[in-house]
Amino acid sequence: MWITLLAVLLLGSPIHSNAQTEDVRVHDPVMIKQDSTYYIFHTGWGISIKRSQDMKTWQDDGRVFEEPPKWALETVKRFKGHIWAPDISYHNGKYYLYYSVSAFGRNTSAIGVATNTTLHRDDPDYQWVDHGKVVESVPGRDMWNAIDPNLAFDAEGTPWLTFGSYWLGMKLVKLEDNLTEVVTDTSLEWHTIAARHRYWKLDERAAGNSENGDVEAPFIFRKNGYYYLFVSWDRCCAGEESTYKVVVGRSKEITGPYRDRANKKMIHGGGTLVIKGDENWAGIGHNSAYTFDGTDYLVAHGYDLSDEGRSKLILTEIEWDKEGWPKVELDD
Repeated sequence: MWITLLAVLLLGSPIHSNAQTEDVRVHDPVMIKQDSTYYIFHTGWGISIKRSQDMKTWQDDGRVFEEPPKWALETVKRFKGHIWAPDISYHNGKYYLYYSVSAFGRNTSAIGVATNTTLHRDDPDYQWVDHGKVVESVPGRDMWNAIDPNLAFDAEGTPWLTFGSYWLGMKLVKLEDNLTEVVTDTSLEWHTIAARHRYWKLDERAAGNSENGDVEAPFIFRKNGYYYLFVSWDRCCAGEESTYKVVVGRSKEITGPYRDRANKKMIHGGGTLVIKGDENWAGIGHNSAYTFDGTDYLVAHGYDLSDEGRSKLILTEIEWDKEGWPKVELDD
């Protein structure tokens, strides 16, 4: 049974109520639950936070950084404090928040990570500790882009970080057990797990071209023996003109190859459509996926056509068809 998407936010609560929700302005949202409180982290100055008790009514909960990380200012010269595309996870008693700093439209980018032992701001132990740079991409050296991080664990508990946009596609790299560093010994592994066009064209001049390489925002979700790789295709961040959409592939191994429903590899442009805009929304994308209280949810942003194309939260249940592919719906 689908949860109905009302004006701005689908009711993603286990309560299964259909009450109207308030506008929730977000971009690149990720979500987590501590105790009875849900938290959303999203793109913004210092990384913006929202909290809710019911997944319907959300309150601003400040930001992670009051001042831009010094390392980020030194690494990305055009960076001023607007941090992109966070990713939040809980592991071994700590919350790990990965985040992106970048120059727009270039692969002058880096991913950092900060940790906290609690997300409750009123807890005396609440303090974000920044661990600095995890991985960096440099124009002229790297044909990949270090943004849009997502932490995932394989079935053996090994940590991996997937990330990327445009250029040579989505990358996957093994992390040290501390989750703050890429492995540095002989076990170093890099994998390309999704790409479009430029994977074989190698045309750096096409960066940002809507016909070449429009893929970003990877997110890996493990279910029923598969790793599902969600990515976003096409044009983001253009309000009503956005053509962003979410596609998916799956693999028995976290390193791939990921294939879509038609068995096309995602490294060769494959991807099965999950969700896209309609008469009410433009550019639905940059999704994440979670299980809360036994129910799977897709979290994303979309551009509200009834409100001048402002970027807002979309939160909807995921159902799975008989062949194990995710399905989501947007109701009026």
